[in-house]
Amino acid sequence: MQYAICHLSIVPLRAEPSDRSELVSQILYGESFKILEERKNWSKIRLSFDGYQGWIDNKQYHKISEKEYSALETETTLLSKDLVEFIEDEHEQLFPIPLGATLNGLSLLKHSYDGNAVQGQVDKSNLIQTSILYLNSPYLWGGKTPFGIDCSGFTQMVYKLIGYKLLRDASQQATQGEALSFIEESEPGDLAFFDNNEGIITHVGIIMKDNYIIHAHGKVRIDRLDHSGIYNIDKNMHTHKLRVIKKII
Repeated sequence: MQYAICHLSIVPLRAEPSDRSELVSQILYGESFKILEERKNWSKIRLSFDGYQGWIDNKQYHKISEKEYSALETETTLLSKDLVEFIEDEHEQLFPIPLGATLNGLSLLKHSYDGNAVQGQVDKSNLIQTSILYLNSPYLWGGKTPFGIDCSGFTQMVYKLIGYKLLRDASQQATQGEALSFIEESEPGDLAFFDNNEGIITHVGIIMKDNYIIHAHGKVRIDRLDHSGIYNIDKNMHTHKLRVIKKII
């Protein structure tokens, strides 16, 4: 088994080994992973944080030893807290990194960072404040940053920034936590999941107080939430059908 770390700001993770393939997720600076299969130009990898798999361009990662990988795994994750910051390499070149980039591998990569950072679990009351950092970020299938994010990437990153681990896709996240019977039982920070006509969970958002929800739909936006689902304030109609509410924390 080989191991690696992402040394660039935002790297695409694709469904197949091709630049034309679907973007299934993104790897942010400092994330580590196992290399499952290495080809001439592409490698299939599994991220250490959530076990998500996909293909990455061989030019866009830095190999590390098993010992270095294990050391990163045992540390409490340190994350960048600014929307955009810079790391500096040993040649004094600057590289931009987005909100939620992992900083544990700085010394390993011989990089330095002097921006704001957050580490460990913080109180659930910080969750809504953290989610507002992504407000108006454009929707991007597979995205995980303020410059483009999907619904489950949004919930995963918000929870990650306060020290909790969610899986990558909405359907995976729906398997976590404790199911609630009614909206009235929920509190700000709980997750609401929504399904399509086939009963497949395809959307997720974060419940706010007073029956509002923040979610990524066109952009990260705030809408009303009721027993039927999400009521889009701009369209004056329901856009998502409520399936289940989960308490993660």
